[in-house]
Amino acid sequence: MVDLLGLEGSGAVAELMAGLGRQARAAAAGLARSTGAQRNDALEAAATLLRRRAPAILAANAEDVAAARERDLSAALVDRLRLDPERVEAMAAGLEAIAALPDPLGRVLAEWTRPNGLVIRRVSVPLGVIGIIYESRPNVTADAGALCLKSGNAVILRGGSESFASSTQIHACLEEAVRSAGLPEAAIQMVPTRERAAVGELLGGLGGCVDVVVPRGGRGLIERVQRDARVPVIGHLEGVCHVYVDRAADLEMARRVVLNSKLRRPGICGAAETLLVESACAGTHLAPLLAALLDAGCEVRGDATAQAADARVRPAEPADWPREYLDAIIAVRVVDGLDEAMAHIARYGSGHTEAIVTADPARAARFLDQVDSAIVLHNASTQFADGGEFGMGAEIGISTGRIHARGPVGAEQLTSYKYQVRGAGQVRP
Repeated sequence: MVDLLGLEGSGAVAELMAGLGRQARAAAAGLARSTGAQRNDALEAAATLLRRRAPAILAANAEDVAAARERDLSAALVDRLRLDPERVEAMAAGLEAIAALPDPLGRVLAEWTRPNGLVIRRVSVPLGVIGIIYESRPNVTADAGALCLKSGNAVILRGGSESFASSTQIHACLEEAVRSAGLPEAAIQMVPTRERAAVGELLGGLGGCVDVVVPRGGRGLIERVQRDARVPVIGHLEGVCHVYVDRAADLEMARRVVLNSKLRRPGICGAAETLLVESACAGTHLAPLLAALLDAGCEVRGDATAQAADARVRPAEPADWPREYLDAIIAVRVVDGLDEAMAHIARYGSGHTEAIVTADPARAARFLDQVDSAIVLHNASTQFADGGEFGMGAEIGISTGRIHARGPVGAEQLTSYKYQVRGAGQVRP
């Protein structure tokens, strides 16, 4: 794929994008008639091609990473951009895992018979054409393309400029695999330009050719998509995730969960940004948890109690509680109990992912039932907020909305449904 940086004016970009939309709409019709076996063949072929072309993918990624460092992007952004042999293998394995999932299309979601003899079925179908706009992570090219293909949707991928070379190589594998399986070549398209005007065209729906847009990136991107999109949006604005250490928490378990939630990969949306510790266990748990974080290289911004427990803790400002750091920084607050912890999460959280560490099943049940976030966990790291960890093979993102999809968005969440009604000549009186 050539990077069409020489497009003259917005008119040329609009024409390019309109063509992608028309091709995607035609491909969606073909995909809706395809078999699950065909789509799985394409996914398995793509996995093979990713492994075979790993050297070319890594060479392209090295170019992207070098350019990102020249632009002085943050270490967290460079980490999200960087590929290595293990990450390429993980992409390939992810495609195979998606292929192994049950076919999400044609499922009978419900069936009933009316008194007049009509038999009604609710059956899963594709959404149609999906536009996906993402930043940094080139692996999203493989994950998003694969999930859309598995669910019978045509997709238009618009990756970030910083990952253009890497994503182009990955997309070439998907494109060849789709063709080899006898599926429409335009089933998985990638926007062949870094021109920013292409994003605006995609958000406009391409003349009715795009059915839904999924953004995956930083706050600036998500805010723009939610503000400018003329089609439905599936996604989340921020991942302000919390870990609450309850009075009945085992200290060693709490230490493992807190460290993993924050520091395994600080730059992902499922990373914990705030630690809440119940005052009833602060005397035994707070100082060791703070020391574990600080000794591991994490900056801690805490309330007065946290500052008193460890002199290395910096004062937390009001703006720290709702902040998504995406870095090795965490805010810490001591709360009076479960009710205050849940009130803090309700006020400052983003509805993404929250965890409680406790040995008390009743208090855990209250937390899981009453915290209104897409994902709530008991005695487990917030970094399990991931479609692959949920057994979905991969995810297109995390949705914090309440309409259509919530939590990890996998192949099943990229379907809608229709009603099939069978009769025997009935007419309505």
